[in-house]
Parts: sequence; structure tokens; C-alpha cells
Amino acid sequence: MSIVRLPEHSLPTWRRVVLKVGSNLLAADGGGLTPLYAQALAGFISASQRAGREVVLVSSGAVAAGRALLRQRTAPGPELAAKQALAALGQAPMIALWQSLSEHPVAQVLLTHDDLRNRRRYLNARATLRELLMLGVLPVVNENDTVAVDELKLGDNDNLAAIVAALVDADLLLIASDVDALYNADPRRDPAAKPIGHVPQLTAQIMAMAGGSGTTVGTGGMRTKLQAAEKAAAAGIPTALFSGREPATVKALEEGQLRGTLIDVAGNRMQARKYWLRHAPTGSGRVSVDAGAVRALAGGRASLLPGGILDVAGEFHRGDLIEIVDAQDRPVARGLCQYGAAEVRRLVGRHSRDIASILGYSYGDEIVHRDDLATIAGESEA
Repeated sequence: MSIVRLPEHSLPTWRRVVLKVGSNLLAADGGGLTPLYAQALAGFISASQRAGREVVLVSSGAVAAGRALLRQRTAPGPELAAKQALAALGQAPMIALWQSLSEHPVAQVLLTHDDLRNRRRYLNARATLRELLMLGVLPVVNENDTVAVDELKLGDNDNLAAIVAALVDADLLLIASDVDALYNADPRRDPAAKPIGHVPQLTAQIMAMAGGSGTTVGTGGMRTKLQAAEKAAAAGIPTALFSGREPATVKALEEGQLRGTLIDVAGNRMQARKYWLRHAPTGSGRVSVDAGAVRALAGGRASLLPGGILDVAGEFHRGDLIEIVDAQDRPVARGLCQYGAAEVRRLVGRHSRDIASILGYSYGDEIVHRDDLATIAGESEA
């Protein structure tokens, strides 16, 4: 894309990676699917698998593939239902393209935001992806566009890739597109624009460099890529941006070299479990706790016991994500409750040793175990 020599530096050490491939690489020049650029990326995936590494592929291109299949028959309208129909039509050829280029079996995994908001479905998706990787299969993940609207409206496959990276506890997020790096200005309009090789931490100034640029085939742009990098960084996962149109750039990845932009992580890595607990929306369930429980939970090493609970609001079931607030309704933490709302109401203020005698059974001494709890540190999150 640019005549400026791109910065080259070493990739972070990784064993498991999520690779996101944009529509402009799979549907070159606005046409149907083509292996023109996908072939080099598939070669990187195969080389990584042969080296004992694991790759999860998040692939766009289904809508573009469906549009190309119908081009000779009828032009679909701009309505959401039409785009969802195109996505359904294009999923099969998109998967077939990757299977034709892969040395390993390919599995399709379709996710929606609801799958990632619901803890049980989140854990099921996590277990499925990990099992596929253990079997040596290449999982190809996509938003379930047929029933989900966010991807088609916001270009969220970039963000989906970041969420999947946290889901599978990846070491690195790779985003391949038709853009070779982050620039300090739009290189299409400013010939003096320079690529940025390393971003130690995403700041407002860095985010502003993304502008609002989009692509002709996909629904995203540099801004969604930086948003994805921000989400990945929150999970302690660095992100690498590079051009998937340059075979030498893709080949360099096999040697651990990046020709593009590395967006690093500031601070320690957050466990994927804690990441989900902190950022996923909760339902209506909440429990209020006394000052002693607030102090105990603040360190992030204590479980929530029934003796510290003052009140229970809303309805929730065992395993649901609930909000924990203090006596003034200020958020303190979030966690997976080991008991349902009706059970917790019967246990308010009681000692853990009384649980079995009160309920007639026990799922454990804790209402929320510390491993299933993430503190909010005073931030209000909806």
C-alpha cells in the first residue's frame, strides 16, 4: 500500500493465536471469493500447526460471497434481511475456500453476542473451540449474521476476533487486512504519512489516528481494528496489524517477524474468566452486602459468604452472573452465583455451616466463589 519501508520487529512469543482475515482479502476487487490472498495466509496457518502451535481463524467474507453468487440473478436490497440472507448463502463457499487451502480439517463455529453474554453458552463455546484445537482442527469463527445484526451494522468481526482471543486465552491477536499498518495520518490522502511500528499503549491520540475509514467490501475500518486491539489489551493480549496482500509479509510471520504495527499490552495479563466477568452485561440479579464484605471482596481474594449479604434483588438462577453492590447501591463486584435468588434470600445473614440445614443441600460454602468473582474497583458498569 505504501512506498515507505514498513517497520519490522519480532512478534511476541505465542503458542495460540487468533487470526482475523477481512473481506477485502477474500473478495478481492469487490468480486466473489478468491484464493489470491487467502493462500498465503493458509500457508502461515499450516506452518504454525506443523510447528505445534494452535490457530483460530475469524473470517469475514460470507456476505461478499453471497452477493457474488446472486450477482447474475438479482441484486439484493439494502435491507437487513437481505444482508442476512446473503450471509447465509455465502457461509458455505467461505468455509469451502478455507478447507480447500487447509492441510487440516476445518470446522465452522458461528457465534452471536448472546452466546458470549450467557455464561453457560460462553463456557460451551470455549470448551468446543479448545476441543477442536486439541483435535488438530482449524476452527473458522464468524458472527452468526443470519440472526445477529451488530456485525452487519458495525463491522464487528474485528471486535469478535478480540472477544474470541479472550475466549480461548490466546497469546496474540493477528489482524490481516488490505492495510499494512497504522499510520500517523491517512496515507491515501497524505503522502507524508508514516507507519507506526510499535504502540506501547492505546491512547486517545492513537485512536484518533484511525479516523473513520472503511472498506469497499467489508463493514469495518482502522477504527474497529483499534477497538479490537483495545479489547484484546484489556485481556492482556497484544495485537498485530499487517497487510494480508503482501506474501512476503505473511511469510515473515512464520519466522516470528512482523512488518506492520504491534499494539502492546500495558500491565499484567488478566485471566479470560475475570475479563468476561468484568465486561459482560449482567441480568437483573443483584445482592447488597455489608461493609465487612465490601472490604473482604476489595482485594479480589475473598469469596462472598451468606453472612455478609444484606438483601437480594431481582431473579436469577444458579450459575447466573449477578452484580454485588454495597449498602448505598454502589457496584462492588460481579460474579457467578452458586445459588438461585430464592435460595440466597433464605441464606441472607446466615453462616455457611447452616446452608445444608436451611436448604436441605449445599453447593458449597460460598454464594460467589472468589474464582468466579471480579471486582469493579469503584467503576459503574452496566
